Amino acid sequence: MASLSEMYDVGWEEMRDKLRKWREDNCRNSEQIVDVGEELISEHSSKLGDDIWIIYEQVMIAALDCSRDDLALTCLQELRKQFPDSHRVKRLTGMRLEALERYDDANKHYDAILQEDPTNTAARKRKISILRAQGKSTEAIRELNEYLEQFVGDQEAWHELSELYINEHDYGKAAFCLEELMMTNPHNHLYCEQYAEVKYTQGGMENLELARKYFAQALRLNNRNMRALFGLYMSASHIAASPKVSAKVKKDNIKYAAWAAAQINRAYKLAGRGNKDNKCSIKAVEEMLESMQITMP
Repeated sequence: MASLSEMYDVGWEEMRDKLRKWREDNCRNSEQIVDVGEELISEHSSKLGDDIWIIYEQVMIAALDCSRDDLALTCLQELRKQFPDSHRVKRLTGMRLEALERYDDANKHYDAILQEDPTNTAARKRKISILRAQGKSTEAIRELNEYLEQFVGDQEAWHELSELYINEHDYGKAAFCLEELMMTNPHNHLYCEQYAEVKYTQGGMENLELARKYFAQALRLNNRNMRALFGLYMSASHIAASPKVSAKVKKDNIKYAAWAAAQINRAYKLAGRGNKDNKCSIKAVEEMLESMQITMP
């Protein structure tokens, strides 16, 4: 079978640069990383210099995602030879054990790391990930709260805690976690959108108004956020449909919903331009928006 470099006429430098770009962009495209990385380390490892070690780590993690334990083990063995006492490599060993569902053995590795370095945040978070994998949400929430008491600025941990609370239908605490994230990163449109979704789910007029405002803020930060656009339409529609709101509030929200509906229609038509297969999708969107139309009494 032809190699990737032969099929696409690319050299090893381009393959190396592609892996670097994916690392820098924090892409989790594991299958592509395995395809490119496996050929690179098997055919060109001697040319990579010190880059080989970070590539071994990148390919190993991708291999775990793809259930390629053979490739993951090959990468891990090379890293162990080069860095026998590294906590980072020991954590990778634990991650492989997690992938094999040997959770007790993985925990032993993380405990050993923490005994030597109690401030190792990566090992603590891996232990929490094991609790999640085992379906122990209550214990995972407790451990994450204890972790955040010491590392309050860890945005990834706050986001994970919000997801756990959402899974447990504890939307008030999920909203608090997302508020913490928005305070530290107010220009992240995804945090605004997720906060709005939580408020929309909580329901009630006050929460719906907050949801509409934060869906609108998410769109200001990223006008291509379709989830926020649908959210703005839905929240404004529900507010306008409420018999408890004043005529002015109803009129304003009908205007917001109409604007959002027009933007949704426009986006789908642009996406489906020249593609006959997308006509059904566009028609379905139009019918959904039409079915939710709100009129003045």
